[in-house]
Amino acid sequence: MDAFIRFANQTQGRDRLFRATQYTCMLLRYLLEPKAGEDVLMKLKKLESSVSTGRKWFRLGNVVHAIQATEQSIHATDLVPRLCLTLANLNRVVYFICDTVLWVKNVGLASGINKEKWQMWAARHYYYFLLLSLARDLYEISLQMAQVTHERAKGGKSSSRDPLRQSVADEETEWLQSFLLLLFRSLKRHPPLFLDTVKNFCDILIPLDQLGIYKSTVGVIGLGGLVSSVAGIITVVYPHLKLKTC
Repeated sequence: MDAFIRFANQTQGRDRLFRATQYTCMLLRYLLEPKAGEDVLMKLKKLESSVSTGRKWFRLGNVVHAIQATEQSIHATDLVPRLCLTLANLNRVVYFICDTVLWVKNVGLASGINKEKWQMWAARHYYYFLLLSLARDLYEISLQMAQVTHERAKGGKSSSRDPLRQSVADEETEWLQSFLLLLFRSLKRHPPLFLDTVKNFCDILIPLDQLGIYKSTVGVIGLGGLVSSVAGIITVVYPHLKLKTC
């Protein structure tokens, strides 16, 4: 109960909860569309829209946090994470600026704003942010895989003793399964990296669809958004599971 209270008292925690609700509604609309009546689908769509609008209030000050994250990422010790995170956070700053402009347009504070153009700018910079974040994740995964391989070699484990290799006759299949096993072991020993990778991979489906790069169904986007939101909730409730910047 204390953990939930701490979570609910944080703006980031409430945003994650609203986000999970938003994409749950989207997923339910997709799943219930063949069976449910029009009134049920309309209620889900209205709830989804209301929650999405409410989330914009929580994001109004995020541009400041994004600027702070950019300053922190500049001091990362490794060159690749420093470059990826700095560029990613710069794109995140631009995304939140676009999001704020869209909020101003939606509440009627300004009328001369081209909503479609700003939405495309927001989606583009959100896409760049996620792409660079995933590049950082892949780099960290490669380091973890190299470390696991080194430790196994140092431990004197022979590949002939590996039951997985013994059970696979085809070399290509053997290589793929060995790679997946190594990937699993690498992510298992680094839960923050696993959560961050899953979150970014699920999130990138949204701008890919908005930009027309890769079209997805409402169900796929809803499921991806829900999984990403749950991963985000976990990192808010348990801060030690958040991938460190430096």
